[in-house]
Formats: sequence, C-alpha cells, structure tokens
Amino acid sequence: MVIQQPSGQIKLTNVSLVRLRKERKRFEVACYQNKVQDYRKGIEKDMDEVLQIHQVFMNASKGLVASKEDLLKCFGTSNIDDIIKLILQKGEIQLSEKERQIMLNKINNEMLTIISAKCINPKSKKRYPPTMIHKALVELKFSPVVGKPPKLQALEAIKLLIAKQIIPIVRAKMEIKVNILKPVENKESLEKIQKLIIKKQKETEVTSNDTPYECIGLIDPVSYRDLVTLCSQIGSLQVLDMAVIDEGNN
Repeated sequence: MVIQQPSGQIKLTNVSLVRLRKERKRFEVACYQNKVQDYRKGIEKDMDEVLQIHQVFMNASKGLVASKEDLLKCFGTSNIDDIIKLILQKGEIQLSEKERQIMLNKINNEMLTIISAKCINPKSKKRYPPTMIHKALVELKFSPVVGKPPKLQALEAIKLLIAKQIIPIVRAKMEIKVNILKPVENKESLEKIQKLIIKKQKETEVTSNDTPYECIGLIDPVSYRDLVTLCSQIGSLQVLDMAVIDEGNN
C-alpha cells in the first residue's frame, strides 16, 4: 500500500531557515545558504532566488505549512509575499553548528582586516598584523557574534583596544580635502574646520570672499562627523584616504 504524504506537509532537506515569532507562534521560511544576507543588503532583490520554496511554515523541518487562519491572526494579512518579506528582513537566521562556525570565522577575519587597516602602533607608525590584533582581543575576551556587521564589530573592538591599551594602538589619521566657497563670509565655521584638521599638507590663503578656501590635510577619525556637518553647510568635503600612516609628528 502506498502511503500518501499528508496534505499541508512538505519535506525539505539541506536548508537554511529564517524564523520569526508572532503571537507566541513560530513562523519559518526555507532559504538557500548565504542568500538571506544578500537579500537584506539589497544585493539580491529576487525573493525567489532566496527561497527554496515559496511558502511559510510553522515548522519547516517537519514540513508543517502555516495555515491561512494563523497568518491572518498573527500578521493581519494572509498575503504570502508580504509575510515572507517581513520574515526575511526581521527574522532570526537559524544556522547549523558548522554553518555558524564558518560564518563566525568569516566575520572574525573581516573584522580583524578592518582593524588592521584602520589602526597603527603610535610609536612605530606601523599597522598591526591581524594575528596580533586577534591575540589582544582574545585577552580582552572580545569575540565576534553572528548577526552584526563586521564593520560595526570592528569599531567596537577598536574602542576597546584603544581604551585598554594591551598593545599601544591608535586610529590611523584620515586624509581629507575641504573646499569652502565663501571663506570670509563663513569665517566662524571655517575656523572650526581648521581646528579639526590636525595636520595641513596643502592650504590656500584666505584673501577675499571670491577666492575659495581649499585645504588637504589629516584629521582624527572621531572628528569626521563634525567636519561633515560643518562642510555640508558652507562647502564640500572629500575623503582622499580612509587610513593614513603619518610619519611626521602627531
């Protein structure tokens, strides 16, 4: 006798799941590995390329499909596309232990590379290799986590490294170019901008309001947001190099 698969059940294998809880119920969608992050970043826009099957489950591993009644009650709609989009954007990605370790290794490597590029030893003026940064972070008990961008975790790690100084470390300077159209008219703002540029490599003399002020120089990265705000009001700001090793005096 042939045993029929019960209706409302779909068998899936080798999937990555994204799970969202609503009204004490669990809803899942079955996806291809690595596609969810691409979708969230906007790299992959075709939902069908992300999904293994265009369906919402209560339990994907058991093939239990969510009923229309449950969807309507918990999401306020039974539109499958709208619900899937919500789950993909806000749900928690369920990873196997092997997948989690692979992702953690990738995040850790990206994080260490970013820190190495953005920081230097203030005495030698040289960058630290990722292996040395990793050793310092292990000592500080700082570990990367899944679900948070490597860049954000790198910035958090940099703050900790600079605060604790297990190794002598500072942020490398940023090289920028500032252009102010009416320097005399905006003298007060210009003076604030000049104070944020800690080392000027090239600077035009302010002689009149008709002559634009231009300066190429180095800034501390923590001053960047303030500089953006000031320049957006009276001129322009261009980043020439995100991390410069300044061989001169700080």
